[in-house]
Amino acid sequence: MERIAVCPGSFDPVTYGHLDIIKRASLLFDKVIVLISANPSKKPSFSAAERMMMIEANIKGYDNVVIDILDGLLADYVKNVGAIAIVKGLRAVSDFEYEFQMALANKKLYSGAETVFLTTSSENMYLSSSVVKQIAQFGGDINHFVPECVLDFISQRLVVKEKSNE
Repeated sequence: MERIAVCPGSFDPVTYGHLDIIKRASLLFDKVIVLISANPSKKPSFSAAERMMMIEANIKGYDNVVIDILDGLLADYVKNVGAIAIVKGLRAVSDFEYEFQMALANKKLYSGAETVFLTTSSENMYLSSSVVKQIAQFGGDINHFVPECVLDFISQRLVVKEKSNE
């Protein structure tokens, strides 16, 4: 039996922290589906297709990782693909509280999968897509937070151009 895990997130944009969790999950499961999920409380900076391209460019060599897009309930998706696990990365205690609530709700909606929490690597503890976007919007260096191809997407979309003094 193939052990399938779903690794959901907004990935807006994908960061080194996300990629670390995806790669580590790929070592634990036969197949990992990176699921670009809609979050009604967030307004994405990049389309789902753009986020998919960013992730694809960074998972080459991981033959057991695929990417999909969802605009619906995670529990339904997990059940439909026959996954046994939902993989979530945790940075801090504040992440755990929210993710624990989501894990309980997903378990209630579909009892056939467990939520597996992977703690972030210490170098990524502070890293989030929101932090990366905020730094980029003010022209800060995000080189250490995202891969080069993601950096190109961000610089085209988010970096504030210096205003000329008139």
